[in-house]
Amino acid sequence: MKAIVLAAGKGQRLWPLTENRPKPMLPVANRPILEHIVDALMQTSVTEVILVVGSNRDRIQSHFEDSYGHLDISYVVQESQLGTGHALLQTESYLGDSFVALNGDRVIDASVIDAVIERQQETDEPVMAITRVGQPDRYGVVELEGQTVIGLEEQPHPNHTKSDYINAGVYAFDPEIFAAIRRIETHGEQALTNALTTFIDDRRLEAVRYQGTWLDVSEPWDLLAVNNALLGTERSEDIISESATIDTSAVVKNPVAIGEDTVIHPQATVLGGVSLGDNVSIGAGAILKNTILLSDVTINSGTVMTDCIVGANTTLGPNTTVEGGRADVVLSETIHHDVTLGGLIGDNVAGGGNVTITPGTIVGNNATLDSGTYVSGRIEDSSHVQRG
Repeated sequence: MKAIVLAAGKGQRLWPLTENRPKPMLPVANRPILEHIVDALMQTSVTEVILVVGSNRDRIQSHFEDSYGHLDISYVVQESQLGTGHALLQTESYLGDSFVALNGDRVIDASVIDAVIERQQETDEPVMAITRVGQPDRYGVVELEGQTVIGLEEQPHPNHTKSDYINAGVYAFDPEIFAAIRRIETHGEQALTNALTTFIDDRRLEAVRYQGTWLDVSEPWDLLAVNNALLGTERSEDIISESATIDTSAVVKNPVAIGEDTVIHPQATVLGGVSLGDNVSIGAGAILKNTILLSDVTINSGTVMTDCIVGANTTLGPNTTVEGGRADVVLSETIHHDVTLGGLIGDNVAGGGNVTITPGTIVGNNATLDSGTYVSGRIEDSSHVQRG
């Protein structure tokens, strides 16, 4: 059994982190999203994984190379990001029989993969996994008749959803799906859900109901939520590196993840929901809560950070404050109201001392924040924020 994982998307809504790495390689619980997905595949009957890659694909290829555990790994390049259907279409020449297809940005259990494989083998029909979520209008709502999908609607009006089931992004297909993708009337993009809408006019599409882990990363605050969810399922001894150095006067409260060669200095406090990448330094007296730090980050003494994500090789000066809390955030010209995001700070940012970063702030890569500045809103790449 082969599995196709669609991992070519750039992830514009997760800028600036996705300028230097593909969205599926963003870390949650100190491991890339994509690694959690491949781990689930390892527990199934799948023996070969084809990763469809695109933006910053070298990050994926150097991480997985040509194998992962007992799985053989190969790659297909989607040169232009023209939708999930177009991405799947790139794998056509590699497939002759039934296969599994998954989105590369949703963390799931192995059980749902097994379930779609088993249903496809029982019925000889294509299969889609579906699940219930609290806000189905954020996703592709699925209309059902028994165990058959009879309709799909992308991001319907919140008050007019036809179902509380959504497309879980896990499928079992045969090669007929490729003809359906090619039939899409497109204006530059071929979405897999559009292909399925026409596909169900001609063929039965089976639905498998799934109630296990389903964690989607679409916006920055999703990273924090998924990080928290995964940390809560891990054993602390599995996610705190033996090479980490934690001063005896520091306070570390689970659930946390701490990477290799990371140092937590005296009197620092690391509270629940924190993931610290490799070679991170947490200064004396700093306080972190519900925060993700990528590798090679330096947080100086007295800094307080809540609800925050920080890119690689960034330094924040002493007594910096990243205010946690809720804010309205604009992503891709859409306003997201009242979301939990203290701040999203990109790679290679240089922050001086006594900087204040207000809730909902997004700071681009390679920015400089002078000491004593008050930072809010969206700060573009390579900006220099000065006082006054």
